[in-house]
Amino acid sequence: MIKFLNQILKIHNLSYSTVTVSNPLRGISTSGTIVKSAMFNLKEASKDQVQEFLNSFDTVLTDCDGVLWFFNNAISGSADTMNYFRKIGKKIYYVTNNSTKPRSEFATTAAKLGFVACPEEILTAAFLVAHYFKGIQFNKKVYLLGSHGIGEELEAVGVRHIGVGPDHVKPDVKSTKLSELDPEVGAVVVGFDAHLSYPKLLKAATYLASEQCLFVATNTEDRFHRPNSIVIPGTGTLVRAVETCSARKALVVGKPYSYVRKYLESIGLNPARTLMIGDRCATDIELGVRCGFQTMLVLSGVTSAEELAKLKNAKTPPLPDVVLPKLGDLLSLVC
Repeated sequence: MIKFLNQILKIHNLSYSTVTVSNPLRGISTSGTIVKSAMFNLKEASKDQVQEFLNSFDTVLTDCDGVLWFFNNAISGSADTMNYFRKIGKKIYYVTNNSTKPRSEFATTAAKLGFVACPEEILTAAFLVAHYFKGIQFNKKVYLLGSHGIGEELEAVGVRHIGVGPDHVKPDVKSTKLSELDPEVGAVVVGFDAHLSYPKLLKAATYLASEQCLFVATNTEDRFHRPNSIVIPGTGTLVRAVETCSARKALVVGKPYSYVRKYLESIGLNPARTLMIGDRCATDIELGVRCGFQTMLVLSGVTSAEELAKLKNAKTPPLPDVVLPKLGDLLSLVC
């Protein structure tokens, strides 16, 4: 890695004093000064430099939507690159805040798009929700504002739940009675719920009026990326709605919060030898920085080149170590 760093500095006609940093890629700017985070466009590197980079990590953590695929359509070259990582001995984990599918369904989707993945390598927000409740030996019911993905993961660990799908109660405060609430509910979980309604908010807030009722959320992402002008509100909008009406704060299990960090630590990753790939600075790159991983941002999803330039000019952390237009570009730099 030091050799790789020296080559980068040589390209820019720079020098630096010897310092101790946890990640040799993180900490050297193009001005030659030590900064919290620096970016290097991997497409500007030579094949030797790219090989040095590949040799610097053993484990790859990657986001899915916007990095590997869009709405069940693979992004060009992404499957080939991920399968190349596996071929050269890298350990792979798919880490996504998407909670709409169970891990088994994610594995099936990945296989159809040309990726090699088994459920044990897939860490969805839905799985992390179930992992949390299993860990605390939860024996009550969950009121779930979410989809079947969370429901199936909860069922897999023996946790009962209600609430998936439309709530057919009339959106009238007077028509909602306490008798319609389930006394066995001991937790409210918020994920992506296309059927969010006023009755659901009313029930969630009423359950959470009890301090003994747990409040868990998958993530706080504000919107989902689409290549057209349609704006799709993300799970974060639902979480904030429930937080507002309940006057409670959720325990968030997804990226970049502490629960997923602790889970990754528990599976024995070596932070200095781990690469986090994502398309969002505020979630993927933030998680990588907090964990001490190397980080790569691809511009095929949420973050555009223009948005990244604004973040860089404003020196807004977290910034990635390396950048690529899309993950599929990496393979062409090696072959």
